[in-house]
Amino acid sequence: MPQKQRQILVTYALPYANGPLHLGHMTGLIQTDIWVRFQKMQGHECYYVCGSDSHGTPIMIQAEKVGIPPETLIENFLQAHQADIEDFGIGLDNFYTTHSPENRELSETIFLRHQQKNNIIRKVIHQAYDPEKKMFLPDRLIKGECPRCSAPDQYGDNCEVCGATYSPTDLKNPRSTLSGATPIEKDSEHYFFRLTHFEKFLHEWTRAGHLQEQVTHKLDEWFEAGLKEWDISRDAPYFGFTIPGETEKYFYCWLDAPIGYMASFKNYCAHNKNVNFDHYWKADSTTELYQFIGKDIIYFHALFWPALLKGADFRTPNAVYTHGFLTVNGQKMSKSRGTFILARDYLNHLNPEYLRYYLATRLSRNIEDIDINFNDFIQRINSDVVGKFVNIASRSAKFIHQYFNGQLSDTLEDKTLFEEFAQAGESIAEKYETLEYNQAMRDIMALADRANQYIDHEKPWQMIKDEALREKTHAVCSLSLQLFRQLAIYLKPVLPKMIQEAETFLNCAPLQWSDKNVPLKAHAIHAFQPLATRIDKNQVDALVNES
Repeated sequence: MPQKQRQILVTYALPYANGPLHLGHMTGLIQTDIWVRFQKMQGHECYYVCGSDSHGTPIMIQAEKVGIPPETLIENFLQAHQADIEDFGIGLDNFYTTHSPENRELSETIFLRHQQKNNIIRKVIHQAYDPEKKMFLPDRLIKGECPRCSAPDQYGDNCEVCGATYSPTDLKNPRSTLSGATPIEKDSEHYFFRLTHFEKFLHEWTRAGHLQEQVTHKLDEWFEAGLKEWDISRDAPYFGFTIPGETEKYFYCWLDAPIGYMASFKNYCAHNKNVNFDHYWKADSTTELYQFIGKDIIYFHALFWPALLKGADFRTPNAVYTHGFLTVNGQKMSKSRGTFILARDYLNHLNPEYLRYYLATRLSRNIEDIDINFNDFIQRINSDVVGKFVNIASRSAKFIHQYFNGQLSDTLEDKTLFEEFAQAGESIAEKYETLEYNQAMRDIMALADRANQYIDHEKPWQMIKDEALREKTHAVCSLSLQLFRQLAIYLKPVLPKMIQEAETFLNCAPLQWSDKNVPLKAHAIHAFQPLATRIDKNQVDALVNES
């Protein structure tokens, strides 16, 4: 019985538009892309949107430093981000920007709905102010000595030496990182979102299966400490959207950044009239919404964001999936160690599909950090992708072309083995669905081992020498390629470009998950072309040197 088609919208956290993408960004984008590609192979209607987080003080300051308008800066990074994403095989349906008319309209709508419901208040706060730059300073633009351990050159919110957290006014000998001036205190009236109004809702929502268990436990700490009102405004000068009715007050970028998911999808709908924005975002929507993020932005996505949506009469996510940070050779990414790797630097030296596969072998539903160990990376690609998967096709295809006119047999030499491979696809699908990619890759490579053992046992290179065993050789090599095709189906969410080339070789339509059950009998294939080459350690060394 065919399963019912689902309607799914998927988002990934918006990268900030003031720098190039690095492999940490790619980790989450790839994790999300694998899940989306799997859903599409299942025949579901599934859309994947993202964009650049394009507002805030850092963008304004960087644009000023390089002497260009902020709009030019964010457009330059938008194009660079899009190129990296495309070259890594990320199948986004739309990549947009938070600096858009759609985002302004949606941000104002959400703000005004909350204001009407008394979920927004105004109050005066004390802030650090740079008297030379004539602007209020975010915590990260103030440095000084830690009030606890006296470590020099610490930011205005926490000490990287002793771990203390504090307010900028607690710093000893504070200075503005923009001008070097000593900040003064100045009063300003700000807008606050009353998160406390949503405490009961959030308490229930965070325990209703929308989050990983580790995230729910982390949120318990915040509930115990008590939810705080959230400052959602910033003073001029600022690059962003002005608050309705104001000229010198702007939405804090963390207010309009998640609304950027909605804006990106609204922009997509404007260009694809068959897709209805309201159908996906109305409060009682029967569609599904899944959001993938890194663990550093849990607070915004698991508390503020669902509260903003709920109070403004929009739907909330079915799930927010969180992943850990990316480490390289067991350590945080570091420029001095050559392990802070930009996406483009990687692309200059290595096949992007190799990173996609390696990450899939490490990613699970847990939120522990994901490590790239380069020695393991080389071994894993050369062994699994080249030595196991691709090897099945390269071993068998030559006999089909040399002796059987490029035509697969019309029989299945071992129907039981084929059906075992087909049945294995059920549990592999479950592991994709639940984000247990590492388990799925183990299962797929165990099947690849089985296929290679089958070829080793039957020895077609010996059988072909015996005229009486020609038909048997034909059937064995054909079954080997049937098994290869089933493995290609299971690997397609991870290796889309490689499997597209495999589809060309197999002379078949784009593979769908259900194709695992139906062999290609009496079917003409094309000549085999190498699908992957082994990684040489020199390629990795060159990448590290460039980084």
